[in-house]
Amino acid sequence: MTALNAAVSTLPGVGPKKAEALGRLDISTLTDVLFHLPSRYEDRTRITPIAKLIHGVDGQIEGRVTDVRIAFGRRRTMLCTLQDDSATMVLRFFHFSKKQEQLLRRANWLRCYGNARIGRLGQIEMVHPEYQLISEPGVLAMTEGLTAVYPATEGIGQHLLRQLSTAALNVLNKGGTLPELLPESLGEQFDLAPMADAINYIHRPPENADLEKLIDGDHPMLQRLIFEELLAHHLSLRQRRKLREGYQAPQIPANSERFRKMIAALPFSLTQAQQRVIDEIAKDCSSALPMQRLLQGDVGSGKTVVAAAVLANAVAVGEQCVLMVPTEILSEQHYRCLLEWFEPLGVCVAWLHGRVKGTQRKKLLAALAGGDIDILVGTHAVFQDEVIYKKLGLVIIDEQHRFGVPQRLALQRKGENENSRPHQLIMTATPIPRSLAMTFYADLDLSVIDELPPGRQLITTTVISRQRRNDVVERIRHACLEGRQVYWVCTLIDESNLIVSQAATDTAAELTEQLSGIRIGLVHGRMKGDEKAQQMAAFKAGEIDLLVATTVIEVGVDVPNASLMIIENAERLGLSQLHQLRGRVGRGEQKSHCVLMYHGTLSHNARSRLAIMRETNDGFAIAHKDLELRGPGELLGVRQTGDMRLRVARLDAGEAMLDDIRSVADELLASNPVVVAQLLQRWLGRAQDFATV
Repeated sequence: MTALNAAVSTLPGVGPKKAEALGRLDISTLTDVLFHLPSRYEDRTRITPIAKLIHGVDGQIEGRVTDVRIAFGRRRTMLCTLQDDSATMVLRFFHFSKKQEQLLRRANWLRCYGNARIGRLGQIEMVHPEYQLISEPGVLAMTEGLTAVYPATEGIGQHLLRQLSTAALNVLNKGGTLPELLPESLGEQFDLAPMADAINYIHRPPENADLEKLIDGDHPMLQRLIFEELLAHHLSLRQRRKLREGYQAPQIPANSERFRKMIAALPFSLTQAQQRVIDEIAKDCSSALPMQRLLQGDVGSGKTVVAAAVLANAVAVGEQCVLMVPTEILSEQHYRCLLEWFEPLGVCVAWLHGRVKGTQRKKLLAALAGGDIDILVGTHAVFQDEVIYKKLGLVIIDEQHRFGVPQRLALQRKGENENSRPHQLIMTATPIPRSLAMTFYADLDLSVIDELPPGRQLITTTVISRQRRNDVVERIRHACLEGRQVYWVCTLIDESNLIVSQAATDTAAELTEQLSGIRIGLVHGRMKGDEKAQQMAAFKAGEIDLLVATTVIEVGVDVPNASLMIIENAERLGLSQLHQLRGRVGRGEQKSHCVLMYHGTLSHNARSRLAIMRETNDGFAIAHKDLELRGPGELLGVRQTGDMRLRVARLDAGEAMLDDIRSVADELLASNPVVVAQLLQRWLGRAQDFATV
C-alpha cells in the first residue's frame, strides 16, 4: 500500500467526525484529497486600499477597527467599521457569537478578504468576510501564489481543506505514487503533462500563473486533468449503454389506430420537427431493446404532443405508462391536456398528487395495480412504495434535471422484473449544447425539436432599473385595460436582509393599491395545492388580469392571452431560468414583451446575463452563454440532484477534445478494461452507483 492510499483520518486534525464529514465530499484517502480540486482561486498576494475596492469584486484589505455595534432590525446584525488611509468601510455579520463580538471589540487592526459590494446607504461593505487579527498594517506576510478555494460541506472549511491538500502534496512530492493511467503513447499524442505535475500546479498555482487561462480552462496543466476527467465520464456513460443491452423492453408498434385518431383530432397540425422526433421515438419503442432517449425542445416547441403520441402507441398494446413532472401545477396541466386528448379514445388517464388522500387514493392505487389505469400523471408521488403498476412499459420524465438520480431510478424499477425494464423518454426544455449532451448524455439517444409551431411570437425583452418601477406599473395598467394578461415574477416569497428582493405577497398588495380595478392573483410555493390550482385556473380562464407569482410558474404554464411578463430582481436568476420564465408569454397571436427589472448596480456577470436575454430568443445561444458563465452543474441542475459532477472540466473549454475522447474511449474499452475501471474509480467514485439510471 502506498502512502497516498492511506486513510485521510491518519492526517493531523482529522478525527472521526471530520472524517465522516469529509466522506460527504467523497474524500477517504490522500489520493481523494489530491483529486478534490479547487473550484476557483483568490488573489491574496496584495492589499487593496479600501477606496480602490470595486463592487462585486473580491479584495483583500487591512484596516483599523473604529467601531463595533449591533443593529436590530428584522434580524440582529453585527457591524464592524474599518478605516485605512484611503477610506472607511463596514463588515456585516448576520451570524455571530458573543465571543466573536468581544474579539472584534478588542481588536486594533484586521486583515480581511471578501467580496466588496455597495451597501444600502451607498457605502462599500463586505458580508461575512474571512478575517485575521493583526497588531499593525504590514506585519503579516503576503500569501505566495494564488489561494485555492475548494468545494466544501458543513463542518469542513477552507482552512482544513488547504491543510489537507498541503499534506497530500507533501506525500506526493516525497515519493508517493500517483499512477499515470493513460498509456504513454496517448500522453505524447495529445501533448498531455504528467499527472503529478498537473496536480501540483492546480492545487498551488504560482503567483505569476495565468489566472485567465486557469479560469477559462486553457492552461496546459488544467487541460491534462480535463482530458482525463471527461474521458472517465464518457467511459461511464458508454458502460451504461452497454448495460442496457442486457435488458429487454416491450415491443410497441408504431402508427397504431389510437395514435392516428388522436393526431387527427388535434386542432393543429404537427410541425415537421415534431413528426420527425415522433418517428425516431416510435422506432426505438418498436425494438426489444429498452429505449433511453432524450427529447430536447426549446420553450413552446410542442414536446407535450410528442409525448402524447408515444403514449397513444403504448396504451394501444396494453402497456401502462407514467408521466412524472416536477411541480403540481405542471402535473395538473399535463393531466387535463392528456385527458382532453385521450378520454374520447377510451383511454383512462389518472392524476396522482398530494391532495389525493384517504379512500380516493386507495381506489386510485387499486385501479393502477389492477391495470385499469392506462396513463398516470404525477410528481414524486408516482414512485412511492405503495404505488404498484400492473404492467409498466413506458416512463416519461419531464424536466428530468429537477429530479435526483435515486428518484429516477426508483421510478424505473417500478417496471423492472428479471431482465426486463420499461422504455424511458426524458424531456427537457433546457437547450443543451453539444458538449453537454456528449458528456452527460452519451448513454442516451438524442432527439431535438428544432422548430417552433407556426404563429409563435418572438418576445421583445427590455432591461430596466427598479427605479423605473412606476413606469412598469403604468405599462401593466394599459395592457390589462386592452384585455391582455400579465405575469409579475418575484424571486423570493419573504423579505431578506441579505438579498434585496420584494416579497411576492407584499408586491401583490402594493399592486392592488396602485392598479385599481385590475384583478390581481397570487401564486407562491408556500400556498396549499388547492389554492395554487384555483389561482392558476382563474388566470387561465381570464378571471385574473395580473398574476403575481414566484418561480413556481417557470415550467409548463400555458396561457395564450398572457403577453407581458415582469421579472423582478432578474439579476438574481440564471440564464436558463430566465429563458424558461420568459417562455410563459408569446404563446398566443399577440406581440409579447418581457421586462427584466434589476435592483442596484449590476455586476459584470449579471450585466452579461441580462444582455444576452435582450439580444436573442434562441435557447441554444442562451444555453451556451449559461454554460460559459455558470458551468454544466448549475445549467443542468446536477449540483442539487446528485448526478455525476465535473470536478475541474469546463465543457466550453473541453469541447474541442470530445471527438478525441470518443476515439480514446473506443480504444480503452476494446483493449484495456483495467485502466477503464481505474479511471472510473479515480474520477467518479461512488457516482458509479447510479450507472443504471
